[in-house]
Amino acid sequence: MRYSFEYEIQLRIRYSETDQMGFCYYGNYPVFLELARVESLRSIDISYRELEETGILLPVKSLHIEYLRPLRYDEEFRIQTKLTSVGASSVFFEYTFFNSLNQVTTTATTTLVFVDQLSLKPRRIPQEIIQALQNYEIHE
Repeated sequence: MRYSFEYEIQLRIRYSETDQMGFCYYGNYPVFLELARVESLRSIDISYRELEETGILLPVKSLHIEYLRPLRYDEEFRIQTKLTSVGASSVFFEYTFFNSLNQVTTTATTTLVFVDQLSLKPRRIPQEIIQALQNYEIHE
């Protein structure tokens, strides 16, 4: 199914997140993606903690990042997160980073898979998540 759910968070690059060139170190971006994804789901009452308490894990299956412009120390930026599609056991996110001048600095995608905590095998997406997303479903 296709969805049109968007959420934004705003962050600032801390000194510890920069490299010798003064740019945000590329290894920090997956952490930013996780922050954006967790907060976007929280905004529609989907909690990673609650999923895990019911025996469901949500590991990243794939991650792709394109670095277009550097972010620098103390620079504010925002991440627009879009949940664009859901499969039987997977969910797909797109991310766009914007600097304070509203320039796109980074784009990324992730695919996550719902898995059973004990067997680590894919499982169907819980019905309560489908219900939480129904207001964002695209009807074609």
